[in-house]
Amino acid sequence: MCNFVVMIEKKNITLEKAVLIGVITRDQDEEKSREYLDELEFLTFTAGGHVVKRFTQKMEMPNPKTFIGSGKMDDVRRYVEDNDVGTAIFDDELSAAQERNISKILNIKILDRTNLILDIFAQRAQTSYARTQVELAQCEYLLPRLRGMWTHLERQKGGIGMRGPGETEIETDRRIVRDKIALLKARIKTIDKQMAVQRGNRGKMVRVALVGYTNVGKSTLMNVISKSEVFAENKLFATLDTTVRKVVIQNLPFLLSDTVGFIRKLPTQLVESFKSTLDEVREADLLLHVVDISHPNFEEHIESVNKILGEIESSDKPTIMVFNKIDTYQPEPFDDSDLVAVRTRAHYSLDEWKSTWMSKVGKNALFISALNKQNLEDFKKRVYNEVREIHVTRFPYNHFLYPDYNYENFE
Repeated sequence: MCNFVVMIEKKNITLEKAVLIGVITRDQDEEKSREYLDELEFLTFTAGGHVVKRFTQKMEMPNPKTFIGSGKMDDVRRYVEDNDVGTAIFDDELSAAQERNISKILNIKILDRTNLILDIFAQRAQTSYARTQVELAQCEYLLPRLRGMWTHLERQKGGIGMRGPGETEIETDRRIVRDKIALLKARIKTIDKQMAVQRGNRGKMVRVALVGYTNVGKSTLMNVISKSEVFAENKLFATLDTTVRKVVIQNLPFLLSDTVGFIRKLPTQLVESFKSTLDEVREADLLLHVVDISHPNFEEHIESVNKILGEIESSDKPTIMVFNKIDTYQPEPFDDSDLVAVRTRAHYSLDEWKSTWMSKVGKNALFISALNKQNLEDFKKRVYNEVREIHVTRFPYNHFLYPDYNYENFE
């Protein structure tokens, strides 16, 4: 059982009951489907829900009408009716037609992964800028789905003397949403200009950005290095607003920014609306790619982050791979006496991982625990040397001010 489910049971917290629904296809095998549903369950917990059951079905491709087959849908309907479940969450984005059809069958709240992530972002947004970005993403998600919100007027669409009201109402709402989208885009454009001025006012100080999958410990690392109090929590998307702090190591100052975490199947609307927030990544001189090595799928997380970095044209920047949470890393036990068992990467110790492709990443990867402050001296030394190299290239006459890293001066 997942740790957060145990925590709920111990605290006896009443959360909204939900069922998860996913598919197993040629492109997404059973193991991959289970991984995605694990992540979807954590997303549900973060949003304030409690998963009571999962449903999966093997199919060539999702059903274009109801995502899953009619027989499996009947199983879901019976379960939600018998157990008083109020929400069904689908692992992939549903079309407007699928959402309408499923809602008619189950008669409960229907969400997909995109809608769930948007809801979490809406909860987490603190500043007016983040709220504006989330609202824009929600409007862009809502626009093609407005028809489903007017099912109470369906009977008025046909019949003599009964044509018009439903469609007119939908078109009115579409016009309102389109106007709202235009207004939000204009507002974001204005704020972008203000933020560009702020970034310009920082001068030519070296900029370092923390990037990585959501919930890998970026904010915790930020707090340790900058001695600040950035909000950090063991939930997905704890940080939405970019936080920038001035950090000094060995008298060498630089700017460190903590950015929103990435996730697999990240909604297109969010990538688009948060691209301006990710300007801190685009304009950074050095990236610290933080990875939760204790997560069983951390290699896939790295691929997801690299993909999004490519989308925002930041994949070619100098990067240090920082493998965090080594204090919680536990390899899967392997039975040497089992002649049939095959040893995989899941059984690797940390030392074995260090001798794999990780030894070829830059000048070797870093292995730390931000929470327990393990190996932070090595981390600071490495960051100092990289920042110093960039700084001296930019200001060659300052090279004598920042000598090689001295452990005696370490704080």
